[in-house]
Amino acid sequence: MPIKLYKPTTSSRRKASVVFSPSISRKRPERRLIETRKKKAGRSQGKITCRHKGGGAKRYWRKIDFKQDKFDIPAKIVSLEYDPNRSAWIALVYYKDGEKRYILATNGLKVGDEVMSSKSKIEIKTGNRMPLKYIPTGMLVSNIELFSGQGGKIVRSAGSSAQVLACEGGYVHLKMPSREVRKVLEMSLATLGRVSKPEHRTVRLGKAGRFRHKGRRPSVRGKAMNAVDHPHGGGEGHSPIGLLRGPRTPWGKHAFGVKTRKKKKWSNKFIIKRRTKRRRK
Repeated sequence: MPIKLYKPTTSSRRKASVVFSPSISRKRPERRLIETRKKKAGRSQGKITCRHKGGGAKRYWRKIDFKQDKFDIPAKIVSLEYDPNRSAWIALVYYKDGEKRYILATNGLKVGDEVMSSKSKIEIKTGNRMPLKYIPTGMLVSNIELFSGQGGKIVRSAGSSAQVLACEGGYVHLKMPSREVRKVLEMSLATLGRVSKPEHRTVRLGKAGRFRHKGRRPSVRGKAMNAVDHPHGGGEGHSPIGLLRGPRTPWGKHAFGVKTRKKKKWSNKFIIKRRTKRRRK
């Protein structure tokens, strides 16, 4: 899918871009598969409950079928659609019994293709969904369940995928997008292929207004504040953070590069190799 670069007609349009795909439908979303949701971020009784969030464009919530629990029934992709609530495209599918559902679109799927979900081994094809134990080593998978029947919980953002490394002892070893290697139950379902819209990470919003449409409010640098408002505050001009050993949050806790995962978390036993730090170029 090509990336559309806007002409620099104004200073805000300069270097702004968007992912453009002629296969994405412009029709209105399926009426029975949408619902309204109340916004939870912003202010409550005048007090900020979550920083840098609030406002944004109104949007309908699409009911996405992450479980895909209609097994061994072929589903035809009728349209690929934009979803304002997530980074990837979604697909509207019609099952042979007449039911309509939204699913997460896999990269490479087209209108007219057929996909299927099963608890047994089926054809190795992009978009098909089956237990991890039946997926060959080296394949890329997405929308993965942590427990059977729970529905896809991980690897759901645009362009992301996990790689199947091995299968032993009732578990499948997966290499996650963060390079972490972890064990997942072999009967957990996963979709073959990576999530659609891999170009999403290269898009430049270009202006502050597009951030506000997404519900992101402005963020102010700590060192631009007064000392009473932030640990980095105070001083003249672009002053450093002072005698602090490292950057802090507004509440004095360590920030950036600090491990936030609990040391005794129950799921630590499933992690074979921790994720690695990626150095900035």
